[in-house]
Amino acid sequence: MAAVAVDEKISKLRSAVAGLDQISEKEKSGFINLVSRYLSGEAQQIEWSKIQTPTDEVVLPYDSLEPYPEDLEETKKLLDKLVVLKLNGGLGTTMGCTGPKSVIEVRNGFTFLDLIVIQIESLNKKYGCNVPLLLMNSFNTHEDTLKIVEKYSNSNIEIHTFNQSQYPRLVVEDFMPLPCKGHTGKDGWYPPGHGDVFPSLMNSGKLDALLSRGKEYVFIANSDNLGAVVDLKILNHLINHQNEYCMEVTPKTLADVKGGTLISYEGRVQLLEIAQVPDAHVNEFKSIEKFKIFNTNNLWVNLKAIKRLVEDDALKMEIIPNPKEVDGVKVLQLETAAGAAIRFFDNAIGINVPRSRFLPVKATSDLLLVQSDLYTLVDGFVIRNKARTNPANPSIELGPEFKKVGNFLSRFKSIPSIVELDSLKVSGDVWFGSGIVLKGNLSITAKPGITLEIPDGAVLGNKVINGPEGI
Repeated sequence: MAAVAVDEKISKLRSAVAGLDQISEKEKSGFINLVSRYLSGEAQQIEWSKIQTPTDEVVLPYDSLEPYPEDLEETKKLLDKLVVLKLNGGLGTTMGCTGPKSVIEVRNGFTFLDLIVIQIESLNKKYGCNVPLLLMNSFNTHEDTLKIVEKYSNSNIEIHTFNQSQYPRLVVEDFMPLPCKGHTGKDGWYPPGHGDVFPSLMNSGKLDALLSRGKEYVFIANSDNLGAVVDLKILNHLINHQNEYCMEVTPKTLADVKGGTLISYEGRVQLLEIAQVPDAHVNEFKSIEKFKIFNTNNLWVNLKAIKRLVEDDALKMEIIPNPKEVDGVKVLQLETAAGAAIRFFDNAIGINVPRSRFLPVKATSDLLLVQSDLYTLVDGFVIRNKARTNPANPSIELGPEFKKVGNFLSRFKSIPSIVELDSLKVSGDVWFGSGIVLKGNLSITAKPGITLEIPDGAVLGNKVINGPEGI
């Protein structure tokens, strides 16, 4: 786009945004900045031939980390430098829930948030330290979260909430903000992705408050990743080696082919996302031979470094355009990802962690895994059952009848035993009794118009079931 046309668009946008009194001046300038970068087309293409596989010095094997001090007092010192931040801006809508996703019940009546709080409580209690919990909400989850955290007011853990930015959706046709066209409700706005965590931490005043208390590192993770727990070995390594940024990666399986990966590029470590890959190389990107690891979105970042880079306006992460439609109007939301910030930090590394640190619950099929006997719950930590010999989890595909949490729960009298299960595919109107054991590879299909009930106590293994007679 010609520079003159871009300047014209930006100046029109600037005057339109000036009139939006729902957001702060900092949000307005952050938004204008993002749109200007997008329109000027600064997104540089990755030169495929320059991509190198990171060495073990850049992406460290987890087993190569030195052990952390066993001394309680030393461990307390380490933990007193830490803050845990959970990304809590998502709603549970894809799983048929209203309100923040973090309040979906995961196991034994506990929600994601309950488990996070219990984990940090037990750390604080064991070591006499003070690790605070920060929740970054979006305008979608803010009010609900404030009510929910009241129930933890008697715990030994400080909980702070702050909001990520709120940006207006852009009308594709003329690049004007949707709220200026009468869409004054929530659907006129969007939270601009978790890359916004760095400026929002600063703008909320939380960053300076934490620094003034001697905090040095923040551990950032998605609130729905049950494997993202505080790891003393990682924290100890970062403090000893002065790494400003660390991304946890884990070996890629065929289920993770779309996840971003770490590469070495022009002498720095960088995140490569599928959206940046030239079409000719997409299959190569998805192969698990060349790109063996992917980003878990468990990130450890130095707080002083965040402050320096936000003040210098240096965090120019790749922009992710996300097209949507609101009441028939085509709109665009421009977002950024926190993992993409890795290339701006000094002495940044990846750590190749065990798969157990990546246990996200994105759908009811994941919920089935974590509610089953594949895991047990200890002090808020979801621990894998040692009786499972296969290191990989079973692959589970549930039909649309199971998509919403309410429907999923009503279709299982109790969650089946799946310790010896390899794969399960369920489609149609299927109901499960209690005390069922599933093994090997199973496919269960109820034909249209037929209800299929799996009786209490059934033991099913390695079969294809297409009707009651197959059970």
